[in-house]
Amino acid sequence: MSVVASIRDWQYVEPEHEAVLELCREPLSVSELVSRTGLPLGVVRVLLGDLLDMGAIRVSGSSHSDGRPGVGLIREVLAGLRAL
Repeated sequence: MSVVASIRDWQYVEPEHEAVLELCREPLSVSELVSRTGLPLGVVRVLLGDLLDMGAIRVSGSSHSDGRPGVGLIREVLAGLRAL
């Protein structure tokens, strides 16, 4: 996701929206946003949906046409699990 607008003029903006928007100044995956905010996945998805509806973010899809994660991502996840 990346930022395309400011949310200062919109109503019903929570501090969590602003925190997610600030993190989206650089392209991040949803899982990275969950990790950096400490919020549950469902909450981050709702916040992202709100920001998308507001036109504040732009969402880019996976680089894999079949929707499957790449080998590099799978290796990173495996390494993270092993570190636990």
